[in-house]
Amino acid sequence: MLSSSCLSLLELSSTDMLDFPPTPRTVPRVMTASGIFSDKDRDSEVSSSKCRGRKIIVANFLPLHSKKDPDSGKWSFSFDEDSLLLQLKDGFSPDVDVIYVGSLKVDVDIREQDEVSQKLLEEFNCAPTFIPTYLQKQFYHGFCKQHLWPLFHYMMPISPYHGSRFDRHLWQAYLSANKRFADKVMEVINLEEDYVWIHDYHLMVLPTFLRKRYSRIKLGFFLHSLFPSSEIYRTLPVRDEILRALLNADLIGFHTFDYARHFLSCCSRLLGLEYESKRGYLTLEYFGRTIYIKILPVGVHMGRLESALNQPHTSIKVKEIKENLKGKKLILGVDDMDIFKGIGLKLLAMEQLLNQHPELRGNVILVQILNPARSNGNDVQEAKRETYEITKRINKVFGSPGYEPVILIDHPISPHEKIAYYVLAECCIVNALRDGMNLVPYEYIVCRQGTSKMDEVLEVSPDSPRTSTIVVSEFIGCSPSLSGAVRVNPWDFDAVADALYAAVSMPALEKQLRHEKHYRYVSSHDVAYWARSFSQDLERACREHYSKRCWGIGFGLGFRILSLSPSFRKLSIEHIGSAYRSASRRAIFLDYDGTVVSETSLVKSPSPEVISIINNLCMDSKNTVFIVSGRGKDSLGAWFASCKNLGIAAEHGYYLRWKKDSDWEVSSLAENFDWKRIAEPVMKLYTEATDGSYIETKDSALVWHHQDADPYFGSCQAMELLDHLENVLANEPVVVKRGQQIVEVKPQGVTKGLVAERVLSTMISSNKAPDFVLCIGDDRSDEDMFESISSKSYSSSLASPPKIFACTVGQKPSKAKYYLDDTTDVLTLLQSLATPSTRKLRPSFETRVLFEDDI
Repeated sequence: MLSSSCLSLLELSSTDMLDFPPTPRTVPRVMTASGIFSDKDRDSEVSSSKCRGRKIIVANFLPLHSKKDPDSGKWSFSFDEDSLLLQLKDGFSPDVDVIYVGSLKVDVDIREQDEVSQKLLEEFNCAPTFIPTYLQKQFYHGFCKQHLWPLFHYMMPISPYHGSRFDRHLWQAYLSANKRFADKVMEVINLEEDYVWIHDYHLMVLPTFLRKRYSRIKLGFFLHSLFPSSEIYRTLPVRDEILRALLNADLIGFHTFDYARHFLSCCSRLLGLEYESKRGYLTLEYFGRTIYIKILPVGVHMGRLESALNQPHTSIKVKEIKENLKGKKLILGVDDMDIFKGIGLKLLAMEQLLNQHPELRGNVILVQILNPARSNGNDVQEAKRETYEITKRINKVFGSPGYEPVILIDHPISPHEKIAYYVLAECCIVNALRDGMNLVPYEYIVCRQGTSKMDEVLEVSPDSPRTSTIVVSEFIGCSPSLSGAVRVNPWDFDAVADALYAAVSMPALEKQLRHEKHYRYVSSHDVAYWARSFSQDLERACREHYSKRCWGIGFGLGFRILSLSPSFRKLSIEHIGSAYRSASRRAIFLDYDGTVVSETSLVKSPSPEVISIINNLCMDSKNTVFIVSGRGKDSLGAWFASCKNLGIAAEHGYYLRWKKDSDWEVSSLAENFDWKRIAEPVMKLYTEATDGSYIETKDSALVWHHQDADPYFGSCQAMELLDHLENVLANEPVVVKRGQQIVEVKPQGVTKGLVAERVLSTMISSNKAPDFVLCIGDDRSDEDMFESISSKSYSSSLASPPKIFACTVGQKPSKAKYYLDDTTDVLTLLQSLATPSTRKLRPSFETRVLFEDDI
């Protein structure tokens, strides 16, 4: 058996990662037994803090400028006022402490790290994570920039010459770096009170490291990049590991619904998880935990932009640029030097604009500001070379003495100069092929709104209308929120040229109305609003942390938390065995599919083992055993023909017989089936439109199956079919329900719950009242049985209530009090009950039946 020291994620992920330096403090272990957490994970080992309910912001880099004096060797630090991480503090209450965890952009000698850490924590509330140079190169410039960044921007390594092939060593470096961040978080966190907010794709597996350390950690994650469609994401070799790691967060944030939809689609296709909307919030159920999905684009810091507009340096630059323009219309582009920014296509559109509209030659200038590239490579150099070649051609063909249609600014410029260009630009164009959020249009809008100081510089009246026009790619995160922008497909540079012409020739009133609409949104959805909204939703997502018990399941990056109500526990053979043996009369209800026969089995008939176990149970005169299933009576009757004493309830109880030689009793609740003529044509429409789906016709019901259809499309079609059927059958005596990959229409009142009630009532009236009731099922329809057998109405006349064991198959929220993992566990349990003299358990089951109260 593994010792507790061997249970770290990285040790189980890779044997190459055992040489990590230990965490410089004692971090409490939360594992008390294999796979089970106890309440001791809130012990005295954890660090304490005087500040309660702090926010711990974790990102790849700290919001700091760092500089070392070459003469004295002393380090000096200052806050990076332009950092989004620093600006989001405005969204928190002033009395909330914020601690930053991240790495520095400079190398610090190992002998200086303790001193630097102390200084940063005391003076800046920053806890630095020191990443060695070699590891930083493999982690950030390697896995993040060579694998995640291109893939998330829809660039796949189709060949060695087109992107980097997956490198397992870079993945191990990514894990190693994330573990260092986790160690640092655990150094500073107050586990009872603090909230942790992780930022961006650099730290996507960090939630697993933290959740493994402490099951009830309050954990949010926000992805600042885009999330690709499932068809792209599924090509990532470590796709499942990253998805499962993200699902260890309580709240996952995205800029747009498209990004969230892609993530949810991946969860559906790869993990079989379905999302739903709860009171306006998108949620995923994952092993009893509810993960909330947040959709809200980040904003800009209004105060900082307005302050910059009022700076004297900005005024000087505005006057200088305005004089150089000499009345020409300015089109502005501000982009990183990146292959995904579409700079080359933007220049081709400008060239087309000047070709098609000769009147604009000499009157329009495109100023393209090139921010430094965040990574170096042949692709970046190629994009830069293309940019210069096209610019040179345009200026040669359309330029004239004193006039260059395109001006490239390929050197660092001050924020004042950039803002000056924003102020004077008639149009701002963001033509990225793929991009996360991109705040350039937001900054442009605020700068065009101006201030009273800027009005004086521009010599305009404070009451004069404000105008702005934006041409924006439809493939970037800010596009959905800019409803007044001219959206374009960046690859269609002819259409982009038309959009530029529409922008520069737009009537003033229309420019004003578009600007006012944008400014209302940007000013009300600033960075503070974004941070405050995310923080509030994170608190909401963590409210139930202490109302449930948490169990650790899985090893390595497959680790996850099973969150169950305190009364929900695994059914042990020892626990039920004693009650079974002491009972004088028993009632046993068993579902069929997913309970005694696996849902994934291609052979749907019961195995000889199942028949033998059922027969052994039925041979005991104390037992009344029923198979309660949605299947038809003919198939169930044929399959269990050898079980003479077995009761069968087919089609959810529409047909019922007590023994093999009994007649089938038909429910009196359903006599009119005219509704089938309405429902069947609707189902046929969806069957024809959904490849892999089919209709099952029962005597009392119609069932639409989609387990063989595309998972995402089948799920969408099922939801649509459910709504469609509910509308057309609103006045019919039927219910429309969705089950596991099915949509079923059946008569009202025909439920498995009524079967249980009927059997128990009959036993009581025959003076055979049971003192032991066992019910096992896996589907939503079985929840009716769990509710029925737990009801006190049928046992009110009994001297003492029976011992009730309602058990669901699979670890999931349920009305049942107990659970078993799978059909193997069910058969093992039933076999044990059927042969009470057999004490030896199957090894595979024996190691897994750990009942929390026995620890």
